[in-house]
Amino acid sequence: MSDPISSRKSLLWLVAVGFFMQTLDATIINTALPAMAASLGESPLRMQSVVVAYSLTMAMLIPASGWIADRFGTRRVFFGAIVLFVIGSVACAMSSSIGPLIAARVLQGMGGALLLPVGRLALLRTVPRAEFLAAMSFVAIPGLIGPLLGPTLGGWLVQYASWHWIFLINVPVGLAGCIATLRLMPDLRAVLQRRFDGAGYAMLAFGMVAVSLALDGVSGLGLRQAGVLLLLVFGFASIAAYWLHALRRPDPLFEPSLFRIPTLSIGLLGNLFSRLGSGCMPFLIPLLLQVSMGYSPLRAGLMMLPIALAGMAMKRVATPLILRFGYRRVLVVNTSLVGLTMASFGLSGPDQPIALHILQLVAFGAVNSLQFTAMNTVTLRDLDQGMASSGNSLLSMVQMLAMSLGVAAASAVLAGYGDAFGHANALATLHAFQATFASMGLITVASALIFWHLPPHAREVQPEQPEVSGQH
Repeated sequence: MSDPISSRKSLLWLVAVGFFMQTLDATIINTALPAMAASLGESPLRMQSVVVAYSLTMAMLIPASGWIADRFGTRRVFFGAIVLFVIGSVACAMSSSIGPLIAARVLQGMGGALLLPVGRLALLRTVPRAEFLAAMSFVAIPGLIGPLLGPTLGGWLVQYASWHWIFLINVPVGLAGCIATLRLMPDLRAVLQRRFDGAGYAMLAFGMVAVSLALDGVSGLGLRQAGVLLLLVFGFASIAAYWLHALRRPDPLFEPSLFRIPTLSIGLLGNLFSRLGSGCMPFLIPLLLQVSMGYSPLRAGLMMLPIALAGMAMKRVATPLILRFGYRRVLVVNTSLVGLTMASFGLSGPDQPIALHILQLVAFGAVNSLQFTAMNTVTLRDLDQGMASSGNSLLSMVQMLAMSLGVAAASAVLAGYGDAFGHANALATLHAFQATFASMGLITVASALIFWHLPPHAREVQPEQPEVSGQH
């Protein structure tokens, strides 16, 4: 009989490696987009659908992940998630045009969406409550390493091999993960199988997809105004229909009573709108560096390191700041700082001193990390034990949806400024980038008004939840 402590440690490593695969893939692709565009015969400014497809698929599947694990068992679902992720990775590497690549990214997103929630569920049911916080902190470490390693590794692979290898490196890791899952992952199921709200899930998923496609359609899909308006109307109508449906159903996907908790409702809205801006930065910065400033893929990837390093360093400062000034003051001020640092990239150009550019990246990484820590903790701090799982899933879904909408919105803004400035030369493209950074920064500054409605006395800091997207 195996030692239960040793088994739990092995399970921790398995879940951590699965999370690492997901977070690495969420960041490694951004540096490779210009090279992928050249290989596929596309404009590098029209590659946002490759990022949107992955994050939107994850947002769609996260609400169903718990029910799927309860229905089919954690071992089978975790194994299937890794297989889907690996198959999607191989399909991405084999893609010869943008359409198959987007379809393969959807397959990857289906696998990635299940890795962390199912792994976290397995830990919740096997790790003693007294050890759960330490276990989740250990699993969250890859969420910091993935964004640190991803852009640089992606740039190195593109420059010295080819963009295909950013996907193929998932294959050996995935195969090892499959073997480890069969040996280490317990086959856990719910004792009482709850009914799945299929109708509510369909309405919510359709609404998210329609709104995201409407934004993406402005720049990527070539939709005209009538098509965009139609998608927006159907999308918001579907989300409203889900809300009315949830009020009548005894077992909805997300209890409407969750939104009676002020910190949760304000935190979710703040997450959604502030991430519309900050969520697009990992997509926009490598494009700016390579398309308008002539950086090589490896150099562009290395330039993303200051963001990740500053973000990791800021984690030590976040808790004392919130304890001293409270959530409301920290989030109102810091959200404004995030927007202003984003807007400062509107001054970027080929003649800008490298030291100043690194200072910009460090400043953005620091305030963005504090933003994520404060938003995540204030959103979940007032949930009781019965609501914690549902609230955490809802937050994870909003995070991935905001990332999808942010990239789609930034691409639409970039396309609009591109048309306004023209595409005659590199200077016009640079001006389009500068205006886009300024605009997305102002959107983020405006979202600070949401956090003004937080209770002024809220200061206590609860353990931070790991980011599903890997953006810390």
